[in-house]
Amino acid sequence: MADLPIRLRPVVEDDLVMFRRFATEPGLIGLDWRGFQDAQAVARRFAEDGYLGADGGRLMVEVEQEHVAAGVVTWQSGSYATGSYWEIGIALLPEWRGRGIGWRAQAMLCDYLFRHTPVQRIQAATHAENTAEQKSLEKAGFQLEGVVRAAEFRDGRWRDGMLYSRLRDDPWPR
Repeated sequence: MADLPIRLRPVVEDDLVMFRRFATEPGLIGLDWRGFQDAQAVARRFAEDGYLGADGGRLMVEVEQEHVAAGVVTWQSGSYATGSYWEIGIALLPEWRGRGIGWRAQAMLCDYLFRHTPVQRIQAATHAENTAEQKSLEKAGFQLEGVVRAAEFRDGRWRDGMLYSRLRDDPWPR
């Protein structure tokens, strides 16, 4: 199967429909479902900065030939004692998963962030049982740092997570 050409683009108002779905449809974003969220929060954030803020943001993952949004990549700032980093994430609609879009979108987001911000480190976390995302992160140039025990409360219990990182000087994915 040939790779579908994709691009990252800024969020437009029509994309808020997808974000509202993520907030109100159980299971649509898979293991990341955290219960019902305020569906109007997406419009408030969009009105504030179009999801392009100094501390984080979102870009749409668009399948170019079809001009359709397949999902969204996100980033938010974090810091350690003497340095800051970006934490990235991705949510693809179910019909676009398993098609090689996720790892490429995450690699493209890293390229964008390394080109336009001075951070040395980008990190991503995923669920211990999400082997597809673990493979995707590795393909996008991330290295496993380890297990984060009891990292999140989901579906009635505390669960482990896997922490990955990519540094500015790491080899770029092929």
